[in-house]
Amino acid sequence: MEIKNKPGHLKPLAGAASLPLYRQVKRELQKIIEAGHYGSGKPLPSEAALALALQISIGTLRHAVDELVHEHVLVRRQGKGTFVAPHNNARFMFQFFHIEPRSAPEDDDTLLEQEFPEIACIGFARDKADAAEARALRIKPGEPVFRIENKLALRRRVVVHDKLTLSAAMFRNLTEKRFVERPSTVYALYQTDFGITVLRAQERARAVAAGKAVARVLSVPDAFPVIEVHRLALTFGDKPVEYRVSTINTQAHDYVSVLSKTS
Repeated sequence: MEIKNKPGHLKPLAGAASLPLYRQVKRELQKIIEAGHYGSGKPLPSEAALALALQISIGTLRHAVDELVHEHVLVRRQGKGTFVAPHNNARFMFQFFHIEPRSAPEDDDTLLEQEFPEIACIGFARDKADAAEARALRIKPGEPVFRIENKLALRRRVVVHDKLTLSAAMFRNLTEKRFVERPSTVYALYQTDFGITVLRAQERARAVAAGKAVARVLSVPDAFPVIEVHRLALTFGDKPVEYRVSTINTQAHDYVSVLSKTS
């Protein structure tokens, strides 16, 4: 049987690498997505075409695809095929936004619908990376970066102050207008306009006293106790994309992390 639309940018795997075969397949699929052969929301070739191009079994291919689906790189759509997962509001809420209103004790058994925050940009500047930013983004101190400040409100109450730092070399031609007028999430902007897909994030949380500038944004007294979350967003190969410091007022909100057990 002839397979149509065989992807020419995939070559048969040698099979001699130390990695299990399905992980080699996974790596090859990551490469073609990262290279932009299949953009956000675009379908991959059929499983038969991919398996033929790589000279592997359908079972091995599906094992690799299963992992990429679990990691939110791909998404399966019943009867339509496998697509590159887009960064949209639903993915943002599921994977990257963890702030929820605190429930009253009598509401503990009630499943609350997560609310999408109102996001406003309150600062955008090009500057030089300080030591902490350079270390996080794996660039040299003094290299150009974009520093962006956002405030996030839930039910018209500002709950989060975000400070984002991006390497200017990675995000060439980014402007304040382009950032502010994006049609969807920040991570969707990275994906659609710059070909950079945020796959996961590393976070460290600590209790701090709010500084004057942040306290003013959050409408709390100076030195008010808040949670500070340092997030490093990562793309393929665990390459840093964005260093973000989020300061959260937890008077009426919780930082909620959902853990899943893996075998």
